Amino acid sequence: MMRGLVVGVANKESLAAGCAVALHEAGAEIALTYLNDRALPHVEPVALAVEAPILLPLDVTKPEQMDALFRTIAEQWGALDFLVHSIAFAPKEDLQGRVLDSSADGFATAVDVSCHSLVRLTRRAEPLMREGGAILTMSFYGSEKVVPGYGIMGPVKAALESTVRYLAHELGPQAIRVNALSPGPVRTRAASGLSHLDRLMEAAAARAPMGQLVTIDQIGAMATFLLSPAARFVTGQTIYVDSGFNISSA
Repeated sequence: MMRGLVVGVANKESLAAGCAVALHEAGAEIALTYLNDRALPHVEPVALAVEAPILLPLDVTKPEQMDALFRTIAEQWGALDFLVHSIAFAPKEDLQGRVLDSSADGFATAVDVSCHSLVRLTRRAEPLMREGGAILTMSFYGSEKVVPGYGIMGPVKAALESTVRYLAHELGPQAIRVNALSPGPVRTRAASGLSHLDRLMEAAAARAPMGQLVTIDQIGAMATFLLSPAARFVTGQTIYVDSGFNISSA
């Protein structure tokens, strides 16, 4: 049985929830986290659905919570097969304004929470992946092309994808794979902060060769494949699951 940590569940509609459910249905044992006490009631139904034996608080800006989480995983499981990082945040005033007008503090916060948190989690996961493992994070097309309304998250996701490549290079000798999954737009709590979300989703559905948006179930299915032994030679990649949206011109 594979055992893994899924970080970033906000509620049952979040991308991380879709991944956790799909992985559970594939037979994996799942550890989950929640941001704070206010978020816990929204995460608990997902934890129950996937029969999570570990459910702990995790604010990635608090090292002591990261340490406590991985200490618990080491004590209860002794090893870790996979990690799903599905966390992104930027202050609203910076997210909804021009990149040109973003504050230094807002930009730094977005990079720290959305990108460098992957590094911090991976550093703690590495000793538990003694027999190899797989790490997956969530990106978006705005990392590669300008998406109106995506703001500073475009540069931040570009940094995240580059980080994936460097981590894949550094951890490859230990048979630890690192990839990014780039879903099409989905109406999640995190995405609701984007100022042009409705237009973005309409454009994605219109431009995609398959003529439809993706669901968290489809995203979870692809995540499950990338974290499985079937994808054991796939690393350092950004994999799109967006009905082909990324190949179409505006």
